[in-house]
Amino acid sequence: MTNVVITGTGLYTPEHAIDNAALVSAFNTWVDNENARFAEEIARGEREPLAHSSSEFIEKASGIKSRYVLDAAGILDPERMRPQLPARQNDEPSIQCVMATAAARQALENAQVAPEDIELVIVACSNLERAYPAVAVEVQQALGAGGYGFDMNVACSSATFALETAANAIASGSVKRALVVNPEICSAHLNFQDRDSHFIFGDACTAVVLENSAVAVARERFEILGTRLVTQFSNAIRNNAGFLNRVTDSDPLAIDKLFVQEGRRVFKEVCPLVAKLISEHLASLELSGSDLKKMWLHQANRHMNDLIARKVLGFEPSETQAPIILDRYANTSSAGSIIAFHLHHDGLEEGDIGVICSFGAGYSAGSVVVRRQ
Repeated sequence: MTNVVITGTGLYTPEHAIDNAALVSAFNTWVDNENARFAEEIARGEREPLAHSSSEFIEKASGIKSRYVLDAAGILDPERMRPQLPARQNDEPSIQCVMATAAARQALENAQVAPEDIELVIVACSNLERAYPAVAVEVQQALGAGGYGFDMNVACSSATFALETAANAIASGSVKRALVVNPEICSAHLNFQDRDSHFIFGDACTAVVLENSAVAVARERFEILGTRLVTQFSNAIRNNAGFLNRVTDSDPLAIDKLFVQEGRRVFKEVCPLVAKLISEHLASLELSGSDLKKMWLHQANRHMNDLIARKVLGFEPSETQAPIILDRYANTSSAGSIIAFHLHHDGLEEGDIGVICSFGAGYSAGSVVVRRQ
């Protein structure tokens, strides 16, 4: 029987950070400018005035206090309200390749694995900067990895879906070592002019090395006891940007070409879906919530995480049992649960069990149960 283990993780964090106060200041300046621009229509009752945001509102609604981004100046410019990233020439490394290789090298070092020993590279994230060639193949070349690579997108669940795919490849014997990378540039698909969502996302990249336990040499390793995935179609979280936009003559700058969600509906529908997934997955492994030492959950909203953890565990989780990183990273899509795992897996003893779980648009959700070896 082939045992698959996680032997190394890595994290790339952009140098720019924006706290709620700075983000709110830029947003409120834009609001004031827009209300002044349409003052006559507002006075005639033909247009509703835009409302200010506040740091208190953001933290109460989400638990987010700050976020890292690839570019802060463009986001904080009331005349722009979006990142400004330089275009790359075709012979230059792509932005996501640069992020991915930085996180991957850290994961490889932690796993004590040479890049050339990697036989599978999966780049899994919510948004890929191009349709082809695959960013994963570019990362493979940049690292000097062997084998093959491909991209996949299951929105915020991309990391756990990729972990299952990589683990299955190792378990089947087709590869011995795999690398999963999640380069998320969420600030590029966020509408910074929407009061209900302008604060949600940040940028980051994570990487995970998986190996056949027979070839692993890292002292610290986590055996994958099982994976389980679920999808259920919903329009509650959507982004309509795509290559057909130009042939359907739709506006490429329309609001629906960015992140759009019905927050209350998502909360109501996703929380029970995820809690059921984890609980049933644990039961299939003859485990229960009481066996979990750690829950590394998707970092979208503090209230969602607390509710899911309570349903699975049967009690209010402690900060150490269900660690939160979204207060300083915000929602980094598929990278969130891996950031939580990367930063908060120390202190677990041999035999301790935890679950990595991500969930998001689709709806989609993935559960990866691991045991510290």
